Amino acid sequence: MDVLGGFPSTSGDEYPLNTTRFIEAAARNFPDREIVSGTGEDQFRYTYGEAYERMQRLANALEELGVEAGDRVGVLAWNDHRHHECYFGIPGIGAVFLQLNLRLHPDQLRYVLNHSEPRFLVVDETLLEVAEGVAPEVDSIEGYVVMTDRDVEAVDTDLEPTYSYEAMLADADPAYEWPFIDETAAYSACYTTGTTGRPKGVYYSHRNIYLHTMQLANSIGLSHDDAVAAITPMFHGQGWGLAYSATYTGAKLAFPGRYRAEDPEPLVELLSNEDITVTNGAPAIFMPMLDYIRNLDDAPDWEGLQMMSGATEPPLDMMRGYKELTGAEVVHAYGATETTPLVTMNFIKPSLQEDISDEEQLDLRRKQGLTVPGIETKIVDPETGEEAPHDGESVGEILVRGPWVTCSYYDDDRTDAAFTDDGFWKSGDAGTIDEDGYLKITDRIKDVIKSGGEWISSVDMENLLVEHPKVVDACVVGLEHPEWEERPFALVEIEGDASVDRAELDEILSQRFADWQLPDEIEFVDDIPKTSVGKNNKQAVRDQYAEAYLD
Repeated sequence: MDVLGGFPSTSGDEYPLNTTRFIEAAARNFPDREIVSGTGEDQFRYTYGEAYERMQRLANALEELGVEAGDRVGVLAWNDHRHHECYFGIPGIGAVFLQLNLRLHPDQLRYVLNHSEPRFLVVDETLLEVAEGVAPEVDSIEGYVVMTDRDVEAVDTDLEPTYSYEAMLADADPAYEWPFIDETAAYSACYTTGTTGRPKGVYYSHRNIYLHTMQLANSIGLSHDDAVAAITPMFHGQGWGLAYSATYTGAKLAFPGRYRAEDPEPLVELLSNEDITVTNGAPAIFMPMLDYIRNLDDAPDWEGLQMMSGATEPPLDMMRGYKELTGAEVVHAYGATETTPLVTMNFIKPSLQEDISDEEQLDLRRKQGLTVPGIETKIVDPETGEEAPHDGESVGEILVRGPWVTCSYYDDDRTDAAFTDDGFWKSGDAGTIDEDGYLKITDRIKDVIKSGGEWISSVDMENLLVEHPKVVDACVVGLEHPEWEERPFALVEIEGDASVDRAELDEILSQRFADWQLPDEIEFVDDIPKTSVGKNNKQAVRDQYAEAYLD
């Protein structure tokens, strides 16, 4: 990237952007602001002031353990206050906070650990079995810090040596002088997940996290008056950065602890009991919550709540349902591990609010949204590299560049193929940008269905299918066809004992698709294969049904 020089400034650019300044400010300005962890009888409450002291104790304890700047420290934990303490305590001493996805297949998790070479693992007691399944084959690990309220001697594990997180903090000095750390040094690491190939390591700098934190707070409109519930798993790109932005602004912060999508009641109660104004999650979490609310005698009043939704496009039924039943607004955002993750945020421009109907606004809000300040996006032909016009029709691969977008993968020969010479990351997503600047994902480049020389969007087809009130989930793939190259094939998951007629689904699909574009086959299944991050595992579906159109 060519950078133009200029006249020297007198700014203090040597002062590094370190995120410990966030928790310092929160503890100084809002020491009594509450942090809530967990739900039900096991709920734990303390304040930013108390959390800050524990983070300082953690920093001292880690140094006493022998952790040095540059060392990787892995964390295998749920969304809770201890995990949040690690967000600041580990990078605050110059070490690298290694986020470990507890849902990865053991082979993938083992690869991540061997590739990143952590010296220590911080493990929630309930996840020791996960660690035991992979850690013995990782030579770099020197010890295990167990997050538990019990004496570590009472914990049944084959791992050794083990240390008690709480005992370490209790024995550590409560004051710590945070060092100035090179802002370009690695702050944390997250490994990408996919349906094929090894995970790829993205190592975020302190500067990266700092700038992303401020922009996310700005994009969602966070302030100290807000109450934030961090529902997205904290090992998914720092939980989309929401806990950082809450700390940065001094907002009340709530963590749900361990939860299951199949049991949404604790999440619904958390949002209601703590008067939450901002939360985040995928439709895979928000839809079961909405179904639960629909069965309540009295729906909760969530007027003013912003539900930041990502991972997949939010269904219209979900957006309507939350607005009509609770008053909450679903806000669509887009990003990836490589982008920390914020790339776009959806809101209706003032210039459009009076020009389009409520239904048109709702449809517009389904798009990924407007590119946030600091980020560059463009769509290009994946073969020629030629940039496509912003007309809402021309489809191309989405490229992203900016100060919180990675420019390489750690120690990985796949870097060259994933980035352009001028620093844009190739997202692998196909999409459009309209005249107003709204980005829309139409598919993954690899998932676009190529039939008879035409492209069919599997994502748009899935989004229409789940608009049927009895359809829980849908997955559409292109399968090899002897005459048409590929033809659409759909898996549809139905709610409970309900029944759906194929003709009903064709009628819905016909709203946007021509007859020749409709799936040749729709198969009804109990479960659709998922990846470790809860997305449809389209590669598994393609493999399982590869011969469907070849017989």
